Amino acid sequence: MAKGGSKALWAGVAVVIAAGAIALAQRSDADPEELEVETVTPTAAPAVTVPEALEVVVVSRHAHDRRAFTQGLLYYDGHLYESTGLEGRSSLRKVDLATGEVLLQHDLEPNYFAEGLARVDGRLFQLTWQDGVAFEYDLRTFEAIREHRYDGEGWGLCYDGEHLVMSDGSAHLTFRRPSDFSVVRRVEVTKVDRPLRNLNELECARGAVFANVWQRNEIVRIDPSSGQVTASIQARGLLEGAERYGADVLNGIAYLPEAERFLITGKLWPAAFEVRFDAR
Repeated sequence: MAKGGSKALWAGVAVVIAAGAIALAQRSDADPEELEVETVTPTAAPAVTVPEALEVVVVSRHAHDRRAFTQGLLYYDGHLYESTGLEGRSSLRKVDLATGEVLLQHDLEPNYFAEGLARVDGRLFQLTWQDGVAFEYDLRTFEAIREHRYDGEGWGLCYDGEHLVMSDGSAHLTFRRPSDFSVVRRVEVTKVDRPLRNLNELECARGAVFANVWQRNEIVRIDPSSGQVTASIQARGLLEGAERYGADVLNGIAYLPEAERFLITGKLWPAAFEVRFDAR
């Protein structure tokens, strides 16, 4: 019985060692990008944040091309840069903020459905919805620099000063290196301890990530380290009467640092609104 027990013990040890060797071999064949993704396991559950209740206060109104299916929006050096969607109508634009005039436009191939947009120094990054490709352009000329591939869908994009932050319609934000678009980490976004899905267009500003919630008149402010929603911003009633006819959902957030305000618009909207986010 003792001998039989020893055999069983050593057989068990051999199985464990073999299993470990197989796991190591499989690990060594894994995708290097996935190996580098940061995974944080908290030692204790974080305290639940109750979002601050804010509302949009309109400061001024600007013209916006009603034909623009706005997917990404940013402000830089006195101009707006806009990504518009829909197959056969997707574009990258430089826009005069005061007049809404399109100063420079690059049209994508008709099979692409463009999405979020972000600036990193002298470059622009533009996502596509279901094509798994991000285009990188020269900011000044819109000339193509390179393409980056990714898995899943592309929705919103912004740059936090170190990483590109990307949404995909889920409750997750993915942080990527601008150099090669590889994944650094992912964070789940929660609102009062529940996952918040349908995160759409993004803007990195004031140390936070601001996100449109698709099909809602709501913008949320997200803590990028914890993923918790720290503010819920209501943006109802911006369009009036006949303006609402043919207009699609709220989408598009750009931060105006000189004024310390935001510019928001929507898909096929005739106007963009310069706003403050005030307490309700």
